[in-house]
Order: sequence, then C-alpha cells, then structure tokens
Amino acid sequence: QVQLVESGGGLVQAGGSLRLSCAASGSIFRINDMGWYRQAPGKQRELVATITSGGTTNYADSVKGRFTISRDNTKNAVFLQMNSLKPEDTAVYYCNAMVRPWSGRVGDYWGQGTQVTVSS
Repeated sequence: QVQLVESGGGLVQAGGSLRLSCAASGSIFRINDMGWYRQAPGKQRELVATITSGGTTNYADSVKGRFTISRDNTKNAVFLQMNSLKPEDTAVYYCNAMVRPWSGRVGDYWGQGTQVTVSS
C-alpha cells in the first residue's frame, strides 16, 4: 500500500506565498512522475505542475513564473512553492504520484488534498 500525505496549505493574502509538501510512504520501489493538481469549487480538477524523476518540469500556463515544483527523491517527496498568489489560485490542491510498488504494477496515487485560500 502507498500513501501520499500533503501539508502546507492555508489562508494567505493576495501576493503572498505558500509552500506545499507531499511525502509518499509505503511499499515503494520507485516513483516516476509526481505532480500537483487543484480543484476549485464547481470546477474540474486541473493540472498545476508535474516533475519527472529526472527533474523535468511542466506547468500550467496560469502558474508559470509564479509556482515552482521540486522533489527530493531520497525522501519520496514533492514540493510546490507558490509565490505571487492570486484569489483565482484558491482551490484544494492534490498531490499525485505514479508509483511502482515492490509487488504489482505501476499505480496512480493521490493525496487527500490540502486547502489553499487566497484572499483579495
């Protein structure tokens, strides 16, 4: 079994910063891509940023230049540094990881979500 646990969400004023963290634990052989997604009320879940095991990153156009994704492969962790936050960034943020466990096939795992609220 694999678990993803996020932390770091909260309430911040527009223009402020937050750093999200996500740690994977359990029967992990290797983690491939990791990423962050978000879901605002009444909207579909959308990609925020992804990062490969080699460090190649991809960002949604709406966050380019403001958000930075990084990972620590030694700790099975992924981070999202969010700067210059806007009210439209308000959403529940979910951590995602493609994990190959010690037994079984590669699986797509999700965290429980952490709320980010940006006030104007």
